Amino acid sequence: MEQIRNIYCVGRNYKLHAQELGNDVPAKPMIFGKPTHALAEANGAVIELPGSQGELHYETELVIHIARSYEEGVSLEQMVDKIALGIDFTLRDVQAELKKKGHPWLLAKGFQNSAILTPFQPFPGLEACLQTDFALLKNGEQVQRGNIGNVIFDLMTLIQYIGDNFGLDRGDVIYTGTPEGVGPVSDGDVLTLLWGDQKWGEFTARLR
Repeated sequence: MEQIRNIYCVGRNYKLHAQELGNDVPAKPMIFGKPTHALAEANGAVIELPGSQGELHYETELVIHIARSYEEGVSLEQMVDKIALGIDFTLRDVQAELKKKGHPWLLAKGFQNSAILTPFQPFPGLEACLQTDFALLKNGEQVQRGNIGNVIFDLMTLIQYIGDNFGLDRGDVIYTGTPEGVGPVSDGDVLTLLWGDQKWGEFTARLR
């Protein structure tokens, strides 16, 4: 996997996902981060994940790769050169306890192997992305399906918000949010990430 500098993630960017977890729909992007130690590639191998801290949930997302430094007025095509599919793994029970206490989500979101990525593909342009659904199969059965046409905050809005508030540069990635259908992972589950009808990545979850 190529070197990635910063991992930005967007929470509650699909209305139905926010509602399925009983969360308010945000008025502006909710941004959190993961350490680069969280990265793992969906390349057919076994990936170890925590299995003793309550339910572990998959959250499938379109991931964009940033091509250059952000400055006001740049276009989406100038900022994004590649896309991938990813899973933002979440320790849901841990997250619920952290939310009750008003604490940051890092323990629930930033553990090792919590940021899954398929190999990157060239950015096909916004219209092609809008015309293509992404999906997650668990043991061959579809459990999530999404399209970035249904996001609350579109790709350029996310880039502008993150660029203005945190900075963006080449090698940064943005997990753009997950659609409805998140759910638990069990030991031995085979997870397959699809772009349209193309398999972009697959791995087996090993809960430890």
